[in-house]
Amino acid sequence: MFRISKEFHFSASHRLDHLAPDHQCARLHGHNYIVVVELAAADLNADGFVRDYHELAPLKALLDDQFDHRHLNDVLDVPSTAENLARHLYEWCRARWPETSAVRVSETPKTWAEYRP
Repeated sequence: MFRISKEFHFSASHRLDHLAPDHQCARLHGHNYIVVVELAAADLNADGFVRDYHELAPLKALLDDQFDHRHLNDVLDVPSTAENLARHLYEWCRARWPETSAVRVSETPKTWAEYRP
């Protein structure tokens, strides 16, 4: 199995409104997010790629246009956790690139959430 990944960055705010009011994540705060999309294939295409990295530019455009410097509570229809964001971006990527095997989202240098069906 061949695997490739590409990293993207954006900054956004959010609140986890469903948590107790004294929970730090219930307060308005922001993160410098890192998103990693992973694609996998048993075989390479005629060019020797799982997929050309250039073809992943629409994900950068999506993140820049709809997520960067936005309030994620206004963007997502579910609580704006890293886990839900990873699943949302996985589904978006998988609809465009069937080789998508996982999406990872980091809110801090020490934390990651991954969605991999």
